[in-house]
Amino acid sequence: MKNKVNELEVKNRLKELRTKENLSQAELAQKSGVSQNLIARLESGALTNTTTDTLFKISKALNVKVEQIFFTDNV
Repeated sequence: MKNKVNELEVKNRLKELRTKENLSQAELAQKSGVSQNLIARLESGALTNTTTDTLFKISKALNVKVEQIFFTDNV
């Protein structure tokens, strides 16, 4: 049985990694090609799923693997 990803952990990792790179939401949006609104909604938990393409764009812009942002160590 697979563990569920904790939504709070997901949004916190995205914001944590973004701020670690000293990027605002607007700067990450520009760097990744993903809208600032989508980034804000992912960080706040208002959006809990998105496309694979979006995941890869954000992870590439943050110089990390997708699983470092969006999955727990238990998945």
